[in-house]
Amino acid sequence: MRLPVRSAAGAGAAALLVALVAAPPGAAASGSPSASGTPSASPVPAPPAAPAEVLPAVSLEPGLGGGDDRRLADELAAALRAPTLGRDVSASVVDVASGDPVLLDDAATPQAPASTLKTLTAITALSALGPQSRITTRVAQGAKPDEIVLVGAGDATLTRTPLPDALLPEGQAARPASLAELARETVQALQAAGLSRVTLRIDDSLFVGPGVSPGWPATYVSTGVVSPVSALSADGGRSSATTRTRSSDPALAAGLWFAARLRDGGIAVPDAITRSIASKDAATLASVSSPTVVELVERMLTTSDNDLAEALAHLAGVAVVGKGSFEGGAEATAQTLTSLGVGVEGMRLLDGSGLSRRNRVTTSTLASALAAAVRDAPPVGATAGVLWPTTTGLPIAGVTGTLAERFDTAGTDLGRGVVRAKTGTLSGVVTLAGVVRDESGRMRVFVFLADRSPGPLLDAQAALDRAATVVAAG
Repeated sequence: MRLPVRSAAGAGAAALLVALVAAPPGAAASGSPSASGTPSASPVPAPPAAPAEVLPAVSLEPGLGGGDDRRLADELAAALRAPTLGRDVSASVVDVASGDPVLLDDAATPQAPASTLKTLTAITALSALGPQSRITTRVAQGAKPDEIVLVGAGDATLTRTPLPDALLPEGQAARPASLAELARETVQALQAAGLSRVTLRIDDSLFVGPGVSPGWPATYVSTGVVSPVSALSADGGRSSATTRTRSSDPALAAGLWFAARLRDGGIAVPDAITRSIASKDAATLASVSSPTVVELVERMLTTSDNDLAEALAHLAGVAVVGKGSFEGGAEATAQTLTSLGVGVEGMRLLDGSGLSRRNRVTTSTLASALAAAVRDAPPVGATAGVLWPTTTGLPIAGVTGTLAERFDTAGTDLGRGVVRAKTGTLSGVVTLAGVVRDESGRMRVFVFLADRSPGPLLDAQAALDRAATVVAAG
């Protein structure tokens, strides 16, 4: 590994981060295929509990403790030379206050990011859609008086029925909208109009192009890793809220379920349901809206929700370049990052979730993007920045989401409850990208990509956890 090192300069910045309170531990759910190999990491008995407060209120002024960046770089080099990570490891660690790199190792070499790509999708969605916007699924008047159209708007959190508390996803601060609620409102509207029989059409035309990325193997859908991307779906395209089985046509499955609920409400609906495109000026009979984009982004990052990531990327494509597709999402991401001053050299994106092994991004791009999110202002009174949910949505080491069961091996105690980071896992690919306030009070972002890891998986993850803990220790 090559380790060009520069010390952080003493440039200051405005105080930006507020206190972030740790949520109760939750089950990890990566949503990505596991790397091959037999796990063999040996856990340390009774790891310390995570502190109640994560990333206490700090400014981005340089820390007062000094710190030895050369020593830090040497310790990181040792951690990242773990044989389980393989030889193809790249890394970037950046001091947020100054923007100076603490460590750059092959930082300009594009590698497969796996699910750390979701941080770029989050930044793009927040910028393109707006933090407080919501996604509205509606029923519109059709071309004929007795025809209605169920119009999808890309809400990947839409459920069939309202979820009980036990099934609410971690990181979902507000309840998702449901087709059951939409059906009740639709029945009421139809009865008020004196209609007892209607023909139902479905409109999923907001998203275009293939529903499956050319970079995905067919097994991703068949094994329940992800659904075909659709502007209209229920329960993430699953056959039910509690199964991994995916529908080959999520929009039609949602339409069939919706029709059954209309019949339950006393509205006759023919069995045949076909596609149609609702007129832009068609009257809305009923509608339901998703949680805010802030809440969607936080859920997507915390649980590594592949379906939600793809929907948000497609929606950003619609907003930025007028294309709700894999290609549109990639173009929107590149344009958004460039507008933030983040370099995108060597970046190649085939999806928004990081599932494609053909995605390529540098640690420099990921670190610069995360630094931009950290610098963005969190809510203070009536004002708020745009990108901050990218950091609050990151899983907390040993506490939430895909890091809930991590940071429990030797050398990771100091990182528990302190490190916030997005995980990434594919077969042979292990990645970690996040933010931490080190013991000297300095804010750091770090990105570690290992896309030829021989495994075992748990050992490779533990090696990255140790590297992140080194950053936390300063």
